[in-house]
Amino acid sequence: MRHVGWAAGAAAAALVAAGAITYAVADGDGSGSGSGTRTPAADSADAGFARDMAVHHQQAVEMSYIVRDRTKDTEVRRLAYDIAQTQANQRGMLLGWLDLWELPKVSADAPMTWMGMGDMASGKDGALMPGMATNAEMKRLGALNGKQAEVFYLQLMTDHHKGGIHMAEGCVAKCTVGVEKRLAQGMVDAQQSEITMMADMLKARGAKPRD
Repeated sequence: MRHVGWAAGAAAAALVAAGAITYAVADGDGSGSGSGTRTPAADSADAGFARDMAVHHQQAVEMSYIVRDRTKDTEVRRLAYDIAQTQANQRGMLLGWLDLWELPKVSADAPMTWMGMGDMASGKDGALMPGMATNAEMKRLGALNGKQAEVFYLQLMTDHHKGGIHMAEGCVAKCTVGVEKRLAQGMVDAQQSEITMMADMLKARGAKPRD
């Protein structure tokens, strides 16, 4: 039944995302004047952030679904559920805006080029952007159980959030679409709060965040 609950939550998140996309169109530049704003260019910070954060969020959702099946701990499962639903919702908004702007969801540019970090973004073994887990780390998470899975998930997600915050702060500084800047600031605030929570959860399990 829990699987059904998560599926229902995902469907609800999709509906919320659709509403948020509609709001974004009506919002325009966020000034409330109704004057709207010009469609961002394909190489703009607005488009780059939407593309990159959609990819970044997708891995967070995947990690959260993995740990859900690797532990029975209520606290970790609740956190994973919240992260999966929030980031799936936000990912829907970001991809929806790219559709509305008629811009590609995939770019030939390296990730984070819009932040001036294209040469530094891509890591090794599938880690496309800072904070993202490698393919080996994702495989390891899927092989652990119980407390070991909980600790590794919390460590991975802490790193993931730190990378996400850095990107979101870049959008707050560089993006021009008001509603997208506000979404990015909301990501910063929420993920900083979750990092603090995860540090406490790690401590309770005799562990700590990775360096």
